[in-house]
Amino acid sequence: MPLARPILAWLALTVGIVGGIYGIGGGSILGPILVGTGLPVARVAPAALASTFLTSIAGATTYAVLALSNPGMIAPNWLLGLACGLGGLIGGYLGARLQPRMPDRALTLILGSLAICLAMLYLVQAIR
Repeated sequence: MPLARPILAWLALTVGIVGGIYGIGGGSILGPILVGTGLPVARVAPAALASTFLTSIAGATTYAVLALSNPGMIAPNWLLGLACGLGGLIGGYLGARLQPRMPDRALTLILGSLAICLAMLYLVQAIR
């Protein structure tokens, strides 16, 4: 069941805020939610990538500007960011080429498995 536009807009705003706070791409949160509502992975993946791109630009720019006037280590680590970005660029290209060849059910199972593993990792870290 697709989400209504106002709910999707609020969800996107919330995901953007969480993504900005924690430094994670909005697509990594929004993607599983959208797939869970029944949207096909083939439709969600490009939208999640665009969301992650825009959220990343906004977050990195904001942190860079804040670093000019605030004490502490809040400036982006550009070398690490570029290294991760290069890996993401290559992986995104390969994933986009591979995705049309995979059944939607397999993609959904992979995404669900990754989401569960990530949730368990976060829970273990929070308990420690």
